[in-house]
Amino acid sequence: MERTTPIGGRPTEQYPVMQRTGIRLFRRVSRWATGVLRSLGLRMYFLRDIGRALGDPATYLPETIRQMRVIGVDSIPLASIVAAFIGAVIALQVRYQLFAGIQLSVVALSTRQMIVLELGPLLTGLVLTGRVGARMTAEIGTMRVTEQIDALETLAYDPVAFLVVPRLLAALVMLPVLTIFANVVGVAAGYLTSVTATDVLSSQFQEGLRLGFVPFQLFYSLLKATMFGGAIAFICSYEGYITEAGAEGVGRSTAKAVVFASVAILVLDALTAALLAPQLQG
Repeated sequence: MERTTPIGGRPTEQYPVMQRTGIRLFRRVSRWATGVLRSLGLRMYFLRDIGRALGDPATYLPETIRQMRVIGVDSIPLASIVAAFIGAVIALQVRYQLFAGIQLSVVALSTRQMIVLELGPLLTGLVLTGRVGARMTAEIGTMRVTEQIDALETLAYDPVAFLVVPRLLAALVMLPVLTIFANVVGVAAGYLTSVTATDVLSSQFQEGLRLGFVPFQLFYSLLKATMFGGAIAFICSYEGYITEAGAEGVGRSTAKAVVFASVAILVLDALTAALLAPQLQG
């Protein structure tokens, strides 16, 4: 049942009928705003705990190596498949949308720009949100509801240093590495598709790859990948760390973490494009 009486306030039903709708709406908005600010504050405390845990490398470094394999190496097949199909589709679509008389080197230029600047880091981040982010939340959430995190504390282990920091560092390192790999696979798939399935020549594709290229484009792609990795690890670890209510809570936290991380990636992608897009022009 909805609580209509704030602490120390009058029940809504005690106000005149004409005022109740406005008062009820105001109190509902107030509770929502309070909840948002409280959630933001709890995440800031969690970020503070992460910063404090970075001073304990003996706890998180060994686990970081294992998480780099789980997040990065084990995700190579999935990232490769996604990048290959995206590169092939982009090359085909661009070629058959061109007007007559346009140089075919534009196919390579468009393929490179779409993959390196946008689809490479973005799709890699979204795919790993489902594969890696859900796993992070489920692992930490299960440890929370089975009181394994409490057991770590009794053994004088910092659970944030042992569970959260390794995943955060591994994601910050391996997401850019996977993005580089996805960019290469995507462009290579676009090249093979253009040369074998269309009338684009190998020399024309290579010319287009060099057209308008500036090194900042690679930095832009890796910057987005780094931010996406940090967002995935932070959000998913936090949702797992605060899990409660048993197996149902683990499932709820996992679903929430995947949604929140996906939205955060899209928001970061839009903000990065708005701030840095003018510097991408070759």
